[in-house]
Amino acid sequence: MSGVIVCTCSGGAAKRTATGWTGWTVRTTWLAPRRRAPAGLGHPARSVVLGFGAAVLLGTVLLTLPAATESGASAGVVTALFTATSAVCVTGLVVVDTATHWSPFGEVVLLGLIQAGGLGIMTLATLLGMLVARRMGLRLQLTAQAETKAGGLGEVRGVVRRVIAISLAAEAVTAIVLTLRFATGYDLSWGRAVYEGVFHGVSAFNNAGFALYATSMTPYATDPWITVPVMLAIITGGLGFPVLFELGRRLRGRLRRWTLHARVTLMTYAALLVFGVVAITAIEWSNPATLGPLGVPGKLLVGAFHGVNPRTAGFNSLDVAQLTPASLLVTDFLMFIGGGSAGTAGGIKVTTFALLAFVIAAEIRGEPSVHVLGRRLSAEVQRQALTVALLGVGAVAASTFALLLITGFPLDAVLFETISAFGTVGMSTGITAAIPPAGQVLLAVLMFIGRLGPITLAAALALRERARRYELPEERPIVG
Repeated sequence: MSGVIVCTCSGGAAKRTATGWTGWTVRTTWLAPRRRAPAGLGHPARSVVLGFGAAVLLGTVLLTLPAATESGASAGVVTALFTATSAVCVTGLVVVDTATHWSPFGEVVLLGLIQAGGLGIMTLATLLGMLVARRMGLRLQLTAQAETKAGGLGEVRGVVRRVIAISLAAEAVTAIVLTLRFATGYDLSWGRAVYEGVFHGVSAFNNAGFALYATSMTPYATDPWITVPVMLAIITGGLGFPVLFELGRRLRGRLRRWTLHARVTLMTYAALLVFGVVAITAIEWSNPATLGPLGVPGKLLVGAFHGVNPRTAGFNSLDVAQLTPASLLVTDFLMFIGGGSAGTAGGIKVTTFALLAFVIAAEIRGEPSVHVLGRRLSAEVQRQALTVALLGVGAVAASTFALLLITGFPLDAVLFETISAFGTVGMSTGITAAIPPAGQVLLAVLMFIGRLGPITLAAALALRERARRYELPEERPIVG
C-alpha cells in the first residue's frame, strides 16, 4: 500500500543543546492513498436517475394514448408528463380529476407506475446505502446490521426479496380491510370494492396520495374503518425499509440492540407525528370551514388524518384551501421534512432534520464534537445532512420565485404547492390545474428532484469521499 507521510513542525527558534535540538515539535501524519470506487460503479446515482426517467417517459407515452382517457381523446403531453411524474415519484399532485378523466386502462397504468415507483425507491435507496457502506468499509447499518459483509449478489437478492415481501404484505392487508369496508358499508359490488381497495391500499403504502374520488378521502372523513388503515399504511411505508426490517428482527427476538439509524428515525418520526396531529387539530378545532362543524370524535379523527398525511401521502379528508395560514405553515414544515430514509416518503428525511438538530445543540453547548444517543457523529455525515437540507431549501425557493413570476397566485398558496411537489406529498390548495403549462412542467421537474435528489445526492457525496493530502492554514471568519 502506498501513501504519503506528512511532517509538520511548530515552535519557536531552534536551539541545539548537549542532548539534541529543542524548540521544535515534529509531527508525522500518514495519509492513506485515495480510495477508488469499485469497477463499474463509478456513477450509481446516475443509473438511478436514468432508470426513473425511463419509467416517467414510458408512463407519459401510455397516458397519451386515447385508451387512457374516458373521452377517448389524447390527454396531451404536458398532462400525461405531469401525471406520470407524479405517479412514479409517488407524489399525488394532479392537473385532472383521476376518477373522471382517466379510463380504467389509465387508472391501471397509474397504479403500475405508483407500484414501480414505490418499490423502486425502497429497493434502490437501500442498495445505494449498501454500496455506500461497502465503499466506506463499514458494516451496513441501513439494513439493520444483517448478516452481510461483502455486499455480494446474494445479499442484493435478499434485500430485493425483503423489500417486495414487506411492500406486498402491507398493501394486501390494507387492501383487504378497505375492500371489506367498501363492500359492507357502502354497498359497492365486490368487484368494485376489490378494485378500490387495492388501488387505495397501494397508493397509501407508497405514500402516493392518488384517490379515485374528486375530493380525495373527504367522503370517508369520519369513517375510521377507511381512514385508520390508510393512516397506518402511510406510516408503515414512510418509516423506510431499513427500520421496518429492524422492527421485524426485533419482534422475532433476533436483535439485541437498535441501530442508531432506527432509533433516530423512530424517535424523530414519532415526535413530528404527534406535533402535526396536535397542532393541526388544535388550530382547526373551531374553524367553521374545516373541523368546526364536526363532533369531538370526528374532529380528532380528521385532525389525526391531516397530521399524518404531510409525512408524505397527500390524501385529504377536508378542503385544504380552507385551512388557516397557521395550519398551512405547519403543513409546509412537515412536508419539507418528510419521512424515513429508503422508504416511500419524500422530503429531506427525518434523519437529516434530526442530525442537524443535534449539530445545532452541540454548537450551542460549545462541544467540539457531536454525540447522538451514545455515538459520535462523523464530520462527513454532518456535511452531507447540511448539503441535502440547504439544496432542498434552494430548490423550493427558486421554484417558488419562478411560479410567482408566471402565476397570479399568492405566496402562501405557491409555497405550499412547491413544497408539496418537492416533498412528494401531493396536497394542494387547488391551484395545480390552473397553473400554466410551463409551471406544471416546473413542478414535474421539482417532483423528480424531490423524489430522487436527497437519495442520490447523499449517496454521491458519500461515494466521492476521499482523503485530503494536505491542509491549509486555519482561519476563522466572523460568523453572525
